[in-house]
Amino acid sequence: AGLRTAVLRFGIVLAREGGALAKMTTPVKLGVGGKLGTGRQYYSWIAIDDAVAAIRHALENESVSGPVNLVSPQPVTNGEFTKALGRALGRPTLFAVPAFAARLAFGEMADELLLASARVEPARLRATGFEFKYPTLDAALQHLVGGGQDK
Repeated sequence: AGLRTAVLRFGIVLAREGGALAKMTTPVKLGVGGKLGTGRQYYSWIAIDDAVAAIRHALENESVSGPVNLVSPQPVTNGEFTKALGRALGRPTLFAVPAFAARLAFGEMADELLLASARVEPARLRATGFEFKYPTLDAALQHLVGGGQDK
């Protein structure tokens, strides 16, 4: 019909409240956090602030069309994610959580988000000039769970 269409595909959206981050933060705060399953599965994530800015960018920028990955430019493994979360919270992440235990704790979210692997890049988003406020996981987690201070 001649209309520009952008299909926004979201990675794991990291926010202070709710969702995967809140559930992943609790065991780390309690000192019993650790990698899930093998820890080698990739997480393609985006900070909530960047997700909102990317949606606005897609709405306002005529060059944004087709499938657009709303993920940070730094996908990380679950093991890397867990270590970064521990650093942001100042807590150890020594334990490993077997896949079956993750399924018990997180239910359907375990297989869909936490144990699945997706190494996705934001190529189209970056090609249209989008700049991330939190391109690195350490910066995003420090902002979201490490006291909210930007670095």
